[in-house]
Amino acid sequence: MKLAGVILAAGRSSRMGRDKALLPCGESTFLGSLVRTFRKRCDPVIVVLGHNAEQIRPAAEGAQVVVNEGYDRGMLSSLQTGLRAAGWDTDGVAFTLVDHPGLRPETLDKLVDAFESSGANLVLPLYYGERGHPAVISRAVLGQLLTLPARKRPKPVLRAHYAAARFVDVDDPAVVADIDTPADLEEAGSSLP
Repeated sequence: MKLAGVILAAGRSSRMGRDKALLPCGESTFLGSLVRTFRKRCDPVIVVLGHNAEQIRPAAEGAQVVVNEGYDRGMLSSLQTGLRAAGWDTDGVAFTLVDHPGLRPETLDKLVDAFESSGANLVLPLYYGERGHPAVISRAVLGQLLTLPARKRPKPVLRAHYAAARFVDVDDPAVVADIDTPADLEEAGSSLP
């Protein structure tokens, strides 16, 4: 089964005050750690950049970089840019936001295995009952997301698949660690690798 990976890192990181993609995570950066994890199960791995694309590009080493020139239209426009780059010859796409760093490889393994074995159109991780990232979507959901106007949000499309989705319990706080502000970063400090 062919599965592409999409990592969204196009935003301004205005609440953080600096580019989240370049923040340290272990011996790498938020973006570098996610690229490394996704490369173990996804081919290709696509990083969507926008704001400060040229400064962030080196942190995406090992991934295919696409630039969303219209990143100010919102997150869906970046997701659509990544999904288009993934193409139609993929069976599914695992996607995440760059502000969920430190994802454990075994967590992605569990999600991909569940996607491959269940036939579900949507697979999501649960950390103590809370839904998180990455989401793994089928080609059918990919198509539905691509038809939305770029200023819409992807959640209604994903929610429409919740009833038949496969939710996977994981022991990985990174799936819900939405790090948007310096306070979020400080709070997550000990849980980052």
